Amino acid sequence: MNSLAVLILTKNEEKNIAAAVDSAKLITDEIVVIDSGSTDATVRIAREHGARTAFRAWDDDFSAQRNFALQQTQADWVFYLDADERITPELASAVLEVIRSGASCQCRIERRSVAFGIVFRHGVLKPDHVMRLFPRLSVKWERKVHEHPRCPLPVQTLRGFMEHYTYSNWDDWERKLGLYTTLWAQEAYKNGVRTSLGGILGHSMAGFFKMFCLRAGFLDGAIGSYVCCTHFFYVMLKYLKLYELQNQQRPQ
Repeated sequence: MNSLAVLILTKNEEKNIAAAVDSAKLITDEIVVIDSGSTDATVRIAREHGARTAFRAWDDDFSAQRNFALQQTQADWVFYLDADERITPELASAVLEVIRSGASCQCRIERRSVAFGIVFRHGVLKPDHVMRLFPRLSVKWERKVHEHPRCPLPVQTLRGFMEHYTYSNWDDWERKLGLYTTLWAQEAYKNGVRTSLGGILGHSMAGFFKMFCLRAGFLDGAIGSYVCCTHFFYVMLKYLKLYELQNQQRPQ
C-alpha cells in the first residue's frame, strides 16, 4: 500500500491542533506539524497527540510553508490539512480508497464552514472545494496568499467533506482580516494591479452584492447577512492597502 502523510501548518493553534491531529489519524499515522513560531502550547499539544513537528520561520508566504512541508516526509502521498479543519469519517474512507487504488490523480474536497456557532450554506462562507490530496512528487504551491497548487495530474472529486472551523469569534475574524488584506495588497501591487478611490468603492459594493444577492448570503439568517456586510469592509480594506502602496511609491 502507498504511504500517506498529513501536513498541518500552524502558528498559535493550541485551541485547534489536538482535534486536527486526531481527525488526521483517521487516514494515517504520519502527521507532520510545520510550526512557524507559536508562542502558545501548539507544539507541545501536537507532540502529545502523536504528531511530529518541524519549524520554519514565518515570512508572509503560505506557499513557501506548504512547499517546505513537502520536504519533511518521504511518503508517497500528502494530504494538506489546516489546523482549523477536520477530516470526517466519510472523507477518510474516500481518501484511503484512492491511496489503496494506486490512482494517478490529485483530489478535490468539499469544505463546509462552521463559524460563530452555525454551519454556513450560502454567501461568504458557503461550501467550497479545495485541492488537498496529491502524490508528493507531483505538486508545488504558488502565491504568497490564497495559495494554489500546481499539479499536472487529472482531478478527482472525493465523496464526503471537511469541516472548516474558520472563525470562533469576532476577534479571530479581525486578526485574520488584517493578515489576509495586507498579504493580498502586497502581492497585487507586485503583480501590477492598481486602483483608484472610485475603484475601491466599486469593488467593495460589488463584493457585497455578490455575497448577499448572487450567493444568497441572507438565507443564512441575521449572522449570514452580517458576514456579507463584513465582506464589504474586507474588500475595501484590501484595496485601501493597495492604494496606500501606490502612493508610497510615487515620487514626492
